[in-house]
Formats: sequence, C-alpha cells, structure tokens
Amino acid sequence: MESEAPSRAANAVLLAAVALVGLNLRPFITGIGPLAADIGAETGLDLKGISLLTLVPMALMGLFAFAGPFLQSRVGARRSTLASLAVLVLGSALRLFAAKGWQMVGTAALLGLGVAVIQAVFPGIVKKQFPRHVGVVMGLYSATLMGGGALGAQAAPLIAAATGNWHVGLAWMAVPAVLALALAALYLPRDGVSVQKRTSAIAFLKRPRVWLLMVCFGLVNGGYSTVVAWLAPFYREHGWSAAASGSLLAILAVCQALAALVLPVLAKGKDDLRPWLWLTLVMQAAGFAALAFRPEAAPLASAMMLGAGLGGCFALSMIVALDHLPDPAEAGALSALMQGGGFLITALPPWIVAALHEATGSFVAGWLLHLASAIVVAVLYWRVSPASYARAMNTPTAGAEIGPARG
Repeated sequence: MESEAPSRAANAVLLAAVALVGLNLRPFITGIGPLAADIGAETGLDLKGISLLTLVPMALMGLFAFAGPFLQSRVGARRSTLASLAVLVLGSALRLFAAKGWQMVGTAALLGLGVAVIQAVFPGIVKKQFPRHVGVVMGLYSATLMGGGALGAQAAPLIAAATGNWHVGLAWMAVPAVLALALAALYLPRDGVSVQKRTSAIAFLKRPRVWLLMVCFGLVNGGYSTVVAWLAPFYREHGWSAAASGSLLAILAVCQALAALVLPVLAKGKDDLRPWLWLTLVMQAAGFAALAFRPEAAPLASAMMLGAGLGGCFALSMIVALDHLPDPAEAGALSALMQGGGFLITALPPWIVAALHEATGSFVAGWLLHLASAIVVAVLYWRVSPASYARAMNTPTAGAEIGPARG
C-alpha cells in the first residue's frame, strides 16, 4: 500500500502536467478570430494576411513534427518540451509589442514552432508513462488542448475589451505557459540515459498507411484551422459583435474538448475505432452543411455539433496512430509523422477559404469544401481496420499487443 500511494500521487501530478501542457497549445490561434478586425485595422493585414496567423503556425507544426523521432532520440522528450514551453512564453509576451503585420506573423511563427515540438514528442511520453491507458490519457491531452482553444476564443476579446487593447488580449497567454513550464520542469520524468532505438522516418514514409493517416489527419484538422480562423469573422459579417462571435467559437471549442475526453472513454476496450470515427465525421458534415445553408437557423447547435465532431476525431485519430505499433518510441514517431504531413495540409485551408471569400464574397464555398473533406476522410478510414495494422506497418507481432496497450 505504501508503495502504491506515491505511485498514484506521482501519476496524478503527471496527469496534471499533461493537462496544463495541452491547455497551452491552441489559445494563441483561437484568440485571433474574434479580434481579427482590430488586428487588421492596426497592422494593415487583410483577410489573406490574417489567415497567415493560422497558416504559419500550422505549417511549422507540420514541418517540425518530422523532427519528432530525432528529438526523442537525441535531445529527449522532456528537454524538448521544456524548451518549447519557454518559447511559448516568449512568443505570447512579444505580442504586447507587435504593431506591424510582419511582427504578428513572426510571433505566430515562434508560437507555432513551440507547439510543433511539443506535439511531436508528447504522444510518445504518454505512450511510455501510461502504456495501459493510452486512450484515456490521450483523450485528456486532446480535451485540454481543445479546452485551451475555448479559453483563447472567449478570453481574448473579453480581456481586450476590458483593457481597451487587443495586444493584451493575446499576450495574457504567456501566464498559463509559465505555469505549464514550472509544472513540467518539476514533474515530467527525466529523459533516460540509455540510447533509445532510433526510428527511421524514411522507412516509415515508404509505407502507404503512413500517408493515408497523414491525409486523414490533415483534412480533418484543416476543418479545425478554418473554423478557428473564420467562424468568428463569418458571424461578424452577419452582424454579431466580437464578444458574441468569440463566445460561439468558445462553445465550439468546449464541445471539442468534451468530445475529445468522452469519446475515447466510451471507445475504451474497442479495437476497431472506425465506427466512432465515422460518427465524428457525420457530426462534422452536419455542422459544415448548417454553416453553408442555414447559418442563422441554429448557430449554437451547429457549433456544438461541429465542435464535437472535430474534437472527437482529433483524439481518436491520435489513438489510432499510436495503436498501430506496440513500441512507445516507434508509436511516438508514427504519431509525429502523421501530425507532420497532416499539419502541412491543415495549414492551407484558412488561406484557401480566404481566397474563396475574396472571389465569391462569401464563406459558403469554404464550408462546402470542408463538407466534402469530411466525406473523403470517411471513405479513406474504411481501410484502417485493426486487422491491417501489423501488415501495414510490417510488424507481425504488433497486432497481438494493440488491445492491452490501450485498455
């Protein structure tokens, strides 16, 4: 009993660290939409320029995710995470002084770099520290990530209104980043001194399954990047205030967080996650269809449906990637590569939707684009059955270990 208590206490603190780190990975993006008009007025950024504040960090999340295997084997997951949290503190603080468009894009790049490294190494930490509860802990991580998005969307316009300064509405995000850095420094397990097995990214990229996971992850999260960039401006075009449109985005993000937490728990013990993935894709399709055809009919219900679909799909996609391989280092590397290619795809839709808006004068074409993407992903996921994991990854014994590793 005495030996179990410290272990449980250590796990509880480690879970708190996982949650707080996740909370810091999205507010700097979701806070932009409600303040887009104010940011554009001062910095001179037009719609395409504002889209760069989402595109640039998402692109960096993609590019630096490919460094995940290297970072885990050479730098260490803990050291990489701590350095990246320090970068998040710096990037948010610098937004107090960003008065020009290029300066805002520069802070977006800095913040995107910090998040990219954390996302590349963190799933491997979870797989290693919680080998029998990967689904639940990844659900917690995903939920707090989405919850951080809700916090950013709601707090940014409120703080900006209270202080009369949109810079403060964005720079406050340095505070939770400092708290996450302190907790992670104290409680994240130290990197092992032994040489870790190096996983070849090139070898992974020769496997079609890796590319399929990248495309599915990218198309789904492209819907997320578009929503956080343009949902608030979309409703501001319909006469909503910055605070009201920010609240709608926050509600969407809360539903993302709840779905990311609840769906992996409901799916616990299920080897085949495709029915759950298809459920989330149906919710996404319904949400995008509502935005395209009846945006004023039930905006709250549409946002909740869309948020649940996006959040649940994100968490389940991460679990599916980790389930493909039993070894934590290899599973973490696969997750990093999926995010790498996925986020490169994810970076483009906000800019594409801005261009479509410029051409058509409306966001409708953009919503229809993501409706089609949800249908495409639903078809592609048909191939991702648990029976195919070992064959797809050339690991004959992996299939026998998948179920227990996620139980």
